[in-house]
Amino acid sequence: MANLSDAGAVESAAAEKTNLGFIIITALVATIGGFLFGYDSGVINGTVDGLRTAFGSEDVGTGFNVASMLLGCAVGAAFAGRAADIFGRRTMMIVAAVLFVISAWGSGAAGSSGEFVFYRILGGLAVGAASVMAPAYISEIAPAHLRGRLTTIQQIAIISGLFFSFLANYLLASAAGGSTAEFWLGFQTWRWMFWVELIPAVVFFVALFLIPESPRFLVIKGKLDKADAVMTRLFGAKAAKLKVEEIRASLAADHKPKLSDLLDREKGGVRLIVWAGIGLAVFQQLVGINIVFYYGAVLWQSVGLSEGDALMINVVSGALSIAAVIAGLLVIDRIGRKPMLLFGSVGMAVTLGLVAYAFSTGTFLAAGTVLEAGTVLASGTAYPEGATLTSSVLDLRPEMGLLALVSANIYVMFFNFSWGPVMWVMLGEMFPNQIRGSALAVSGFAQWIANFGITMSFPIMAAGLGLMSTYSFYAVCALISFFFVWAIVRETRGKELEQMTG
Repeated sequence: MANLSDAGAVESAAAEKTNLGFIIITALVATIGGFLFGYDSGVINGTVDGLRTAFGSEDVGTGFNVASMLLGCAVGAAFAGRAADIFGRRTMMIVAAVLFVISAWGSGAAGSSGEFVFYRILGGLAVGAASVMAPAYISEIAPAHLRGRLTTIQQIAIISGLFFSFLANYLLASAAGGSTAEFWLGFQTWRWMFWVELIPAVVFFVALFLIPESPRFLVIKGKLDKADAVMTRLFGAKAAKLKVEEIRASLAADHKPKLSDLLDREKGGVRLIVWAGIGLAVFQQLVGINIVFYYGAVLWQSVGLSEGDALMINVVSGALSIAAVIAGLLVIDRIGRKPMLLFGSVGMAVTLGLVAYAFSTGTFLAAGTVLEAGTVLASGTAYPEGATLTSSVLDLRPEMGLLALVSANIYVMFFNFSWGPVMWVMLGEMFPNQIRGSALAVSGFAQWIANFGITMSFPIMAAGLGLMSTYSFYAVCALISFFFVWAIVRETRGKELEQMTG
């Protein structure tokens, strides 16, 4: 039977016959789930005003309408990992695709806040499942020397989904005259922003039937002939035999994977590797990235920009994010995961601090404030004498508005170069085969609970504490994440999955 010392032989044999084209196509199909993850997360950005108008919600209600999907994400991530150990990685992605279709249609058709929340939670179940299944699946079909780059494609897909949701929101709002204006067939524009997602959701569902099940799952289930056939298709016959035996050797002989494997039976408590995964997942959210993704349009309108300008800034941020992820993809298998996380933590702490500083210089103007003649806000618009603000605004000097805008976009680039892709890469590869599904479930659940807390709290924190204090909190979390990575996280670059230990 093969053992871990055979890793070099496996990699050498695989390199000779690897069907790279098929591996890439298979990975790209899996990452459509990431695209939908991004679109479903970002589409809410341009619909907040529509939701407020349609359902009459205030700060807390708006926060829950935006964050409700994340409750579904937490449940989806928690159950998908374990369900994938029972039913298969591809099967769970097919279930997710069906939920994406239902959620996209229902969110746009919702007639009440409760109905909208129901469909958003269904979408959350899909996003949660896709968020843990796609990187796990890609890690389990990819050769070690390409695994980081192929798994990073998931983050490119997520950011691409965000970018296209921002772009669709901007184009639809521009064509209709606003997110709350009537558009095709008499429906408001914000509803069409959700319905656009139906196209990639249907494509994802169909494409999943064209790719194989994870060979490592097939070994876990004892389907060795099928596993050998998939491995042969991926890496060639010689490497397939070695890899199947290696996977068998890495699994505990006495039982199949279960949740209790996350416990350290010798020392007691949860395994350190599981705490590392949970920490990575939670810190990725505590730095506040999804505030930019979910509330970006509202944030920039709150400092005086028009809805059109705010939506355009989202498009620019999305494009910069894609560029940053591509840069990360090019170096992740060269410089390693841990250095990228450390670099990103420092960069985010500095840029978030600059955003907080810029906001600290502003003057808060409440809704209903009567402006003096010639008042100019960050948008550059001069208000006539007696003009009244219809919503609250943080009035910044032009140079401070520019500092906040530039710093926020550089922050987004730091995140998407480092923590954005690397966290998902590490969760997909850092755990031993025996606990991968369960550990992914726990880490994914923690990630989405943290996401929910940050997203739900932002409107309340921004209104109660102000933008300066809110962004200072995110900056401190980014700084703490540096020390967490330094002390706890282990490098995984270049290792076979069967070499991962807990």
